[in-house]
Order: sequence, then C-alpha cells, then structure tokens
Amino acid sequence: MVSALGLDLGAKRIGVAGCDQMGLFATGLMTIHRTNFESVLAPLRELIEIRSVEILVIGLPYTMDGQIGSQAKKIQKMARRLSRELALPVEFVDERLTSFAADELIMSQRRSISAKDKRDKGLIDRKAAAIILQQWLDSRG
Repeated sequence: MVSALGLDLGAKRIGVAGCDQMGLFATGLMTIHRTNFESVLAPLRELIEIRSVEILVIGLPYTMDGQIGSQAKKIQKMARRLSRELALPVEFVDERLTSFAADELIMSQRRSISAKDKRDKGLIDRKAAAIILQQWLDSRG
C-alpha cells in the first residue's frame, strides 16, 4: 500500500492527515500554522521522512457547480510548489463541504470533546484533512 499524507490547505492553517499501514483508515496528525512557505515545508519534510510518504493528497475546493474557481487555482499553485519542493506527486480530491463535515463530526462527538476543542479550528482542519484522505483511500478500493 502507498503511504500518503492528506492536506487541507488553508491561508492560515494546513490540516494534515496520514493513513495506517494497511491504507484503510485516515487519521488527523497535526495542524501547521502557516506563516510562510518554509513554515509549511519543515514539518511536512519531517512527517514525510518518518512515515515514508510517497504521495500528497490535497483537497481541491471546487465551486458548488463543480468549476475551478479562484480559491482552487490558489490551492493548485501551492500544490505544484509543494510537489516540486518535496519531490512527491500530488493527487487532488474534491473537498467541497469537508470542513463543514468535519465540524459536524466534531459536534456529533461533543460529549467526549472539551468545550475548547469544539472551537479549535486546527482540530477542524485535521479532521477535514482526514476526510480528504479517507475519500482518496476509499476511491482506491
């Protein structure tokens, strides 16, 4: 099975998820607080080495009518840059509503999650990255 990292790229934060050794389940790993491009590369390089990552799976925010809008173009540009710098291929997954789904998932689990975590945008980003990666894993059979 291929070792992959799922990324939910945002302007301020990047949610990162990884998969188990069997490639069946995605789990949120970390949230990177984005200050500049290098602030993103360093933690990703470390994770890629530790987990022997072979591919980056990145959520692409299509518009609701399925078009590539300005936000998706920004994500594609950053994805190309990450691919080049990290020497890894990239695959995109339609991420429409993943942050909403992640937020809903967190709220449905609210009994076991503290009030602080309910407002933790980093947690939402990690869950969104896990949803993106899980969609990719599921599509591969």
